[in-house]
Amino acid sequence: MVNMNFKRKLPVPKEIKEQYPVTEELAKIKAARDAEIAKVFRSESDKMVLVIGPCSADREDAVLDYSYRLAKVQEKVSDKLIIIPRVYTNKPRTTGDGYKGMVHQPDPEKKPDLLEGIVAIRRLHTTVLAETGLSTADEMLYPDNYRYLSDLLSYVAIGARSVENQEHRLTSSGIDIPVGMKNPPCGDISVMLNSVMAAQHQHSFIYRGWEVETAGNELAHAILRGYVDNYGRSLPNYHYEDLEGLYKAYSEKGLANMAVVVDSNHANSGKKYLEQERICKEVLHDCRHNAQIKSFVKGFMIESYIEDGSQKIGEGVYGKSITDPCIGWDKTERLILDIAELI
Repeated sequence: MVNMNFKRKLPVPKEIKEQYPVTEELAKIKAARDAEIAKVFRSESDKMVLVIGPCSADREDAVLDYSYRLAKVQEKVSDKLIIIPRVYTNKPRTTGDGYKGMVHQPDPEKKPDLLEGIVAIRRLHTTVLAETGLSTADEMLYPDNYRYLSDLLSYVAIGARSVENQEHRLTSSGIDIPVGMKNPPCGDISVMLNSVMAAQHQHSFIYRGWEVETAGNELAHAILRGYVDNYGRSLPNYHYEDLEGLYKAYSEKGLANMAVVVDSNHANSGKKYLEQERICKEVLHDCRHNAQIKSFVKGFMIESYIEDGSQKIGEGVYGKSITDPCIGWDKTERLILDIAELI
């Protein structure tokens, strides 16, 4: 017997896309952004990418407010940076408990509603694109769910707990935008690079009840996010020696489009979110002093929202994270401008 209560059958991605379509105009905006972002990962552009935004997209109004602010800054730094709003609508939980993101709970204070959640996340990503001209990033926590957003996203992240999963790797090989593979919590970069290799190769497998073939994703790449040692202590892996070592390991794998994005929070900062500014600037300093490092560091992931820090669900502070703490808007704007100046 299977101990599951099958509540209702959810609409397939095609049905949701037909109900909530992307206009031809928005599709053109996204295609232009995708092409520009791809040039960064192919080393055809000197720009960097910033995947930046709240730890979790918890409410539509605040996420849109934040995205409007990003769009204004993007105009100031367009010659140096491509800003990709981090609109993360599903959240991995270490123990399985806690807020799992908008796809589960469109309202964090109400019970889960997956149907309402699917509609809410599609509406949010579409609205950000339509009202700001910025196509978005999300984490692919559930490979089966990717197609609900596949015509909207310009960047996909595979989390530290998912990077060893075969389904994530194979699904990534059928995606035509950059997919970042984080190092696992233990910090073993060979696991991360094996995932990048798997995503860059062609595969045949079962996906959403179909036999599918993929061409491989040349834009798959590494994300360094720090790691946890045997005693539960957070340790960084963004330092000069870490980047040198990753470059060497990457080269030995013979992978296409060597690229890495540095996650400035999580174990790299020890979740001391105010350290993100220093970490980004240290990596940029290393880029100026080592041509190999400069050639394959393509940008940063930054956790940022309107207000500094974090809060518990129900406290109701507008624009303040309900998961990991983030830097607030004033610090964010200053950091983006500083990064652009230092590139």
